[in-house]
Amino acid sequence: MKGRIAEVFKKINKKRTLLFMCVPAIVFFFIFSYLPMPGAWLAFVRFNYRDGIFGSEFVGLENFRFLALSGQLWTLTRNTVLYNLAFIVTGNILQITVAILFNEMVGKKLNIYKKFSQSVMFLPYFISAVVIGVFAYNLLNVQTGFINSLLKQLDANTINFYSIPELWPIIIVLAYLWQSTGYGSIVYFAAIMGIDAEMMEASEIDGANAFQRIRYILLPCLKPTFIILLLFALGGIMKGNFGLFYNLTGANNMALFEKTDIIETFVFRSLNVNFNFSMGSAVGLFQSLFGFVLVMTVNTIVKKIEPEYSLF
Repeated sequence: MKGRIAEVFKKINKKRTLLFMCVPAIVFFFIFSYLPMPGAWLAFVRFNYRDGIFGSEFVGLENFRFLALSGQLWTLTRNTVLYNLAFIVTGNILQITVAILFNEMVGKKLNIYKKFSQSVMFLPYFISAVVIGVFAYNLLNVQTGFINSLLKQLDANTINFYSIPELWPIIIVLAYLWQSTGYGSIVYFAAIMGIDAEMMEASEIDGANAFQRIRYILLPCLKPTFIILLLFALGGIMKGNFGLFYNLTGANNMALFEKTDIIETFVFRSLNVNFNFSMGSAVGLFQSLFGFVLVMTVNTIVKKIEPEYSLF
């Protein structure tokens, strides 16, 4: 026992610099992720301010009936999962494609253009969802929107985008891609920069063209990064991008609810009326548990197929 403890301290001392660098991240997650965990008890009580979280009346799973009895559980779950799947699939494909295109830009002039393009593509990531909603409204508004103003000048029929739910899955996915592609492509581009340059040079000497290098070297080397990002994304597959959906479609546009309403927006409208924090906590716990089970399941599958690519 003493030998094992001594061995642990020896490893800690050996990697003390790396551990010291990890301290800020450890403190952050401890404060904001682990300390609040006892608050999950809020999902099982009828909360009132006088008694607090742990003094309020215990009601078991009653709060979890909130979504089930609403009659919209299937629609909300379907929309949330399908939107997130669309974000994951289209987002990763586009991000990998952009990262590879950046990598293929060589030469002094192209390097300048590459840096400029990366900066321009990265900017939307910092733009608030509120501003994105304003952009969308000025483009799609039936009265003064840019698209409808252009249609009027062409003597064509205007389109009332905010009353046609079938159009909004495309609009929302495009808005997400516009905002997130720049950031995601930089993550993949950084992974490409970590690939052994000698391997790329050897492929060129052997006569491999650009498409062959991409297929047989770049894509396989990006596989571990893709799988890790995929596992992280699957963990939040039941959690929608509330800011994006709320600001793009508006909070109370009932005409679009069938195609755009997700769990977060539904809970927001419900809690905005009755201020029931216990129900909100129950939904959050349900989403977290679903994501946890999904990540563990996918990680187990990945571990059996490619053990070195799994999270643990």
